[in-house]
Amino acid sequence: MQISVAGNIGAGKTTLTSLLSKHYGWEAHFEDTQDNPYLNDFYEDMQRWSFNLQIYFLQNRYNNVMRYRESGKNVIMDRTIYEDAYIFAPNLHSMNLMSKRDFDNYIQLFDLTNSLVKAPDLLIYLRSSVPNLVDNIQKRGREYETSIRLDYLNRLNERYEAWISEYNEGKLLIIDVDNNHFPTDKEDLGEVISKIDAQINGLF
Repeated sequence: MQISVAGNIGAGKTTLTSLLSKHYGWEAHFEDTQDNPYLNDFYEDMQRWSFNLQIYFLQNRYNNVMRYRESGKNVIMDRTIYEDAYIFAPNLHSMNLMSKRDFDNYIQLFDLTNSLVKAPDLLIYLRSSVPNLVDNIQKRGREYETSIRLDYLNRLNERYEAWISEYNEGKLLIIDVDNNHFPTDKEDLGEVISKIDAQINGLF
């Protein structure tokens, strides 16, 4: 079984992935931020490095999804292969931070890889307001995130909502993280777990 957690920067994906992995005994896979060779450069010069970053994420996510499918393990993954194609790459293109040539090339590569990938058994979307995202980003203090602009987060949020409103690849659970404080409140975490149990009962 494969569960994926989606959401904007600072929504709490890594935290929820860790908590659910511990609770269910699932293997956790986290987004590669430490060893990503493009991330720091991207935040310094988005226009120069946007295509490189998106290609890196695409191949990395594809390889991870295929590896876990073949292993037969129950796994929970921080981020999905869809988010770059439906949120981050189109946003970069619309902001003139990725050329049309690079964007078209990227989408063709995504379409190819996506045709080979099975959707997650359950997608958990962490819905958050921008002020809440900013607060979380400041709290965790990642240096490469200090230059993220408010308009960038706003644009991403709009695209996330548009994507989720049309998502029909499989089971979907939406958690409003402005009102559910699962990182610090055990009752809120219990509420999330109960909702997940209800969704996955038919998956085993």
